[in-house]
Amino acid sequence: MSTAAVLDLEAAPIAEPGAAEARSRAGRAVWRSRIVRVAAVVAAIAVWQFLTANDLRLWVRFDTLPTVTEIGRAFRTQLSTQTFYLDLGQSLIRILTGFGLAAALGVSTGVALGRSRWFADIVGPLTELARPIPAIAVVPVAILLFPSDEAGIVFITFIAAYFPVMVSTRHAVRALPTLWEDSVRTLGGNRWDVLWRVVLPGSLPGVFGGLSVGIGVAWICVVSAEMISGRLGVGYRTWQAYTIVDYPGVFVGIITIGVLGYTTSAAVELLGRRATRWLPRVREVAK
Repeated sequence: MSTAAVLDLEAAPIAEPGAAEARSRAGRAVWRSRIVRVAAVVAAIAVWQFLTANDLRLWVRFDTLPTVTEIGRAFRTQLSTQTFYLDLGQSLIRILTGFGLAAALGVSTGVALGRSRWFADIVGPLTELARPIPAIAVVPVAILLFPSDEAGIVFITFIAAYFPVMVSTRHAVRALPTLWEDSVRTLGGNRWDVLWRVVLPGSLPGVFGGLSVGIGVAWICVVSAEMISGRLGVGYRTWQAYTIVDYPGVFVGIITIGVLGYTTSAAVELLGRRATRWLPRVREVAK
């Protein structure tokens, strides 16, 4: 054997015993999990179809609800109209605007509340007084404050998402080990070094936890606000379908809201995993 071949063999990585088998088991577990989840959704749809098609009355009156086939026909009709996509776009603009503002201000004020005693003494009591107030209760105030319904709905969405993000960020900042900050200062770092190298990276898991909760609450409130004072949007169209006794249309709106909420929440969680990939973590169940 030549010297080059010997060197190539020495440089080649030695396969860890059982590594391939472990990867294979993990891959099978992922597929099993996906199959079970899809089967659970299909089973729920089948049960719904059975209960409504046979007009059964158990604890609730399934004979008054539309069947899966009726909802499917209504969904196909909605997908062929321009109004559906206009409502979809309007709701997405509102949720992204309000949630984006809440994310920016919630993270910044949460960090300030966790790091500055003066800021916590001045602003902290105000946030704690306002936090228990449901965002949907602010609808009359939003109508009085803003000249347009659009600005009022965005404001309500912002309020709904702001407090989960702010509180989660504040707790994450306060929970950071003081040893990390002391190490940076020992190496000659100043206040900004501590902020950029310790506080912000260390609080990211808590920040994204708050963002994940905030996006869900924001969807609840934006749909409620659209039902009360909107002129366009998925929530407004769902309420309109109810007022004209179009129950399949109501469920089209409900399903659309659920899909939109799931998609945006999954996007936030995916971004959080990407931003915190450097953290040690246990094996996650694939989503």
